[in-house]
Amino acid sequence: MGAYHSFSYFYDILTQNISYKHMAEYFDSLIKMHGGRKNLLLDLACGTGSLSEEMSRIGYDVIGVDGSEEMLNEAIEKKLDSGLNIQYLCQDMTRLDMFGTIDVTICALDSLNHLPDLDAVRRTVERVSLFCEPEGLFLFDVNTPHKHKNVLGNNTFVYDMDQVYCVWQNTYREKDDRVEMCLDFFERQQDGSYKRYEDSFSEIAFDESVIDDILVNSGFEIAEKYEYDTVMPPKPDSEKLVYVARKVR
Repeated sequence: MGAYHSFSYFYDILTQNISYKHMAEYFDSLIKMHGGRKNLLLDLACGTGSLSEEMSRIGYDVIGVDGSEEMLNEAIEKKLDSGLNIQYLCQDMTRLDMFGTIDVTICALDSLNHLPDLDAVRRTVERVSLFCEPEGLFLFDVNTPHKHKNVLGNNTFVYDMDQVYCVWQNTYREKDDRVEMCLDFFERQQDGSYKRYEDSFSEIAFDESVIDDILVNSGFEIAEKYEYDTVMPPKPDSEKLVYVARKVR
């Protein structure tokens, strides 16, 4: 059974409040602002392919990579419906292996936070750098330690929707700014009963200086950092940051 087995099944339901069209337009605006080429784009940790679809509609030649076969199965179903020319690959992003170089890489929805430790983040950034065109861009968002401690923390969230009832319970570990997440899903059946599923995973957050060092040591320069979904600089209480990095060596 692959990672995010139950989560992948309910992912699109739980994230139906996200406008992937808006997200794609936001990333496209940052790519244009920083001189990126509208050519070959890698959607790293693409999940169920919603952002890949929107980036393809904007005009990018998209490759989507994810480590979860279950997530990619959902993405391929969307591709069959939309008819968009997107290539999907099942790969661990710490072992990313492309056929050639990539003009722009995007890693959205705090996917780097889902990696198990700092070494995994470092190896992922190094692989992105290896396959990045000279002067190519790497854009990604990350949850901050502030969000992990003060927003996600030791909190429980409940999602009550027509198809599914979800209880999301978090446990915060201060020593490494890690949040352990346990999810229980209850899917309504035709006879009115509920079928229960469960899944669990964790997210880890890092100080900006740590991420900055990884990028620079991997051959990137930091073109800019933004408060998520804006072009404003980060604040001390920012919950999510967006990095724009450029390959320089």
